[in-house]
Amino acid sequence: MVDGTWRKVARAAGLLDGRGVPAPTIFARMSELAARTGAINLGQGFPDSDGPAVVLEAAIEAIRGGANQYPPGRGIAPLRRAIADHQRHWYGLDPDPDTEVLVTAGATEALTASIIALTEPGDEVVVLEPIYDSYSAAIEMAAAVRRTVRLEWPEYRLEPDRLAAAVTDRTRLILLNTPHNPTGRVLSADELETVAAVARERDLIVIADEVYEHLTFAPHRHVPIATLPGMADRTVTISSAGKTFSVTGWKIGWLHARPELVDAITAVKQFLTYVNGSPFQPAVATGLALPDEVLTEIGADLGRRSALLTEGLAAAGFGVRASEATYFVIADAAPLGYSDGAALCDDLPRLAGVVGVPVQAFAEDPSRPSSLVRFACCKRPEVIAEAADRLAHMRH
Repeated sequence: MVDGTWRKVARAAGLLDGRGVPAPTIFARMSELAARTGAINLGQGFPDSDGPAVVLEAAIEAIRGGANQYPPGRGIAPLRRAIADHQRHWYGLDPDPDTEVLVTAGATEALTASIIALTEPGDEVVVLEPIYDSYSAAIEMAAAVRRTVRLEWPEYRLEPDRLAAAVTDRTRLILLNTPHNPTGRVLSADELETVAAVARERDLIVIADEVYEHLTFAPHRHVPIATLPGMADRTVTISSAGKTFSVTGWKIGWLHARPELVDAITAVKQFLTYVNGSPFQPAVATGLALPDEVLTEIGADLGRRSALLTEGLAAAGFGVRASEATYFVIADAAPLGYSDGAALCDDLPRLAGVVGVPVQAFAEDPSRPSSLVRFACCKRPEVIAEAADRLAHMRH
């Protein structure tokens, strides 16, 4: 049997079965189940329609214009300027596009390169649980140690005492995800200040995963932690075009931080993908320069879809927490008689012709039972309405 670091990474991400054999991610398994059964796939978080036409056309024009070879290692200058302008316009941040911005192969590469670059073996990284699965894998690849802070259903609030207890003398990074996948929370000003206070007091770096920054639902609003006092120099802010513009397959992400942090992350990033997505980079620059009302409406439209799904889940008998942001809605299957969300997800294609993902997949210990299920609302309204109708008429 071939062995090596891959086994540790797979184990950290919950991708080894009981025999120690690699298993597909829960997202891949649920998507395969949806394809095999003809069920509506509300499991994997990707849209079923394209983003703004002007952004798509810009990519086509770039291909026709010859933007098909390696771009500069840090990303093309127009995109780096567009990222800096976007941060200045929306949040009052002022990164230098030449020294403080890096274009990456999606947010996942930005996260992985940042964790590898900014930790030594044995350093600790604090993460919020539920945990997006790539975080655990990246921490393992860096030979670092994961320390979790649990957010509890249904409020999913960050408790200051739990955060303080997770930080030790070995802590190097806090990995902060807001808006948060899978819970749909937007951390409040008080919660952000709790993180910032710990980071300032303990001299920690915050890696801020903000890929859902424009996908918040009124009255909730995303506030980057880098805007808090003393945090701009100790934050690596990460985002991506995939979610905002419904182009998840383009894999164009970015980060900004103070120059020495960007230099360190670039040194790792260049040996991961080197560069990527040459014709998509000018298209993303076009997207970031769209009028405010376009980006605002993208979030508002998703909010309407989220509300539609939430109503459907409630009508089907689930306990539901209305999301504040993101592609996702969390539902509790306990009122339906399911104490194990994974068991329900296996049964849902037969019972209702719908697929979801158990929240257990985002737990530090995936074997711990949970009745919670994540459903994706980033689908066409008619698809969500059909899924809601199927769930409401579910055969128990």
